Amino acid sequence: MAPESRRDRTLAAEEITTRVASFPGKLHDVTDARLVAEEFLFDLARVSAPSAPEHWDDILLVVTELAANAVQYAPGPFQLRLRRTFDGVHVVMHDTSTTEPAPRPFHPNRGAGGIGWHLIHTLCDQVSVVGNADGKDIHVFLPW
Repeated sequence: MAPESRRDRTLAAEEITTRVASFPGKLHDVTDARLVAEEFLFDLARVSAPSAPEHWDDILLVVTELAANAVQYAPGPFQLRLRRTFDGVHVVMHDTSTTEPAPRPFHPNRGAGGIGWHLIHTLCDQVSVVGNADGKDIHVFLPW
């Protein structure tokens, strides 16, 4: 009789598969991307709770900002990929624009945006942009 596995089930992050979702690039897709991320986090939290409650909200905010930027600045479809890392969550947003994001001045009295890219850099441990022939991938790593 083989001994029963004593593997620590609280660290079974490999059971959480990578989430991949594609969207046509319409305004309502921002909400849909956030819902996909929230479903992923619900599944992840069943296996491994976030180390701080704000990590959940930070991930959802970053996904929302990335999706909103994809809809606003990149024509056409975008794709969201989420995966668990050793100590966090890796989010990849692929869109059809080859232009790298750049911070814009934020003027709260004008209401013209400009805060999203700053928020992403503030909340994420690491941000990188990888261009390719059909657009770009924005990689962000957030704590969990």
